[in-house]
Amino acid sequence: MKLPGIADVAQTERTSKSTGLHSAPPVKMAIRNASKSYDTRSGAVHALADVSLDVREGEFLCILGPSGCGKTTLLWSMAGLHALSSGSITLGNQQITRPNPEIAMIFQDANLLPWRNLAKNIELPFELKRKPPDRERIAKLLDRVGLAGFENKFPRELSGGMQQRASIVRSLSVDPSVLLMDEPFGALDAFTRDEMNLLIQEIWMETKKTIAFVTHSISEAIFLADRVAVMSARPGRIAEIYDIDIPRPRSIDIQTEPDFIKRVLDIKSRIEHGRGARVAIT
Repeated sequence: MKLPGIADVAQTERTSKSTGLHSAPPVKMAIRNASKSYDTRSGAVHALADVSLDVREGEFLCILGPSGCGKTTLLWSMAGLHALSSGSITLGNQQITRPNPEIAMIFQDANLLPWRNLAKNIELPFELKRKPPDRERIAKLLDRVGLAGFENKFPRELSGGMQQRASIVRSLSVDPSVLLMDEPFGALDAFTRDEMNLLIQEIWMETKKTIAFVTHSISEAIFLADRVAVMSARPGRIAEIYDIDIPRPRSIDIQTEPDFIKRVLDIKSRIEHGRGARVAIT
């Protein structure tokens, strides 16, 4: 599994921009008029309302919005784990109505089975698919995320950051084309979260997987994303889409720069004061 270096990818991006060759990549996943309602004991809950959004091939898209706006519902529907009430989600020409082998999901909880060691937890997706594990790929990924040598450790012996690294390896081990991440670093301390943001940026630059990443953190979204899709309060709609044109690789220090802070304040204001508005898809 030979991956291009970060410097090579960054140079390619700079060359494309300087020569005017940087154009929008093709659509990988298409969300069209997605709506979702739940029936509860206290009545119907309208979680999503007519959401349309393109996820482009190889992009890092962050989905942001206030608590309860339907971000997780949208992501789970993209994974085929929740059925929509109306509308559609397609991967290429295939409609997503159930889990798809091309799509992997990473949750806020690493969801490692406590009675399995690290190696056996990572091999679980292969067992479920009745396929032999790709141990060469797994070994390279473990080395990449700094977990080589921990294969026989159990989850209780690993820190929260190490468990999330294992979760990332487990998802990437089956070589999906789309990676969906539902606030995967939300429960980590600030320093570990910074480390994980740098790691996932590096992995994305090396693999160019298509990533859709849900977060509550505006700073995290701007740091990671090519585009940030801001959702309105429930029922969730796409209120605004921001292009993030900050060169890569990005260092944690950029979060203290005036331009970065201005972007944070602009998006924060949009979430607080523009909850009902909608814009065209870009």
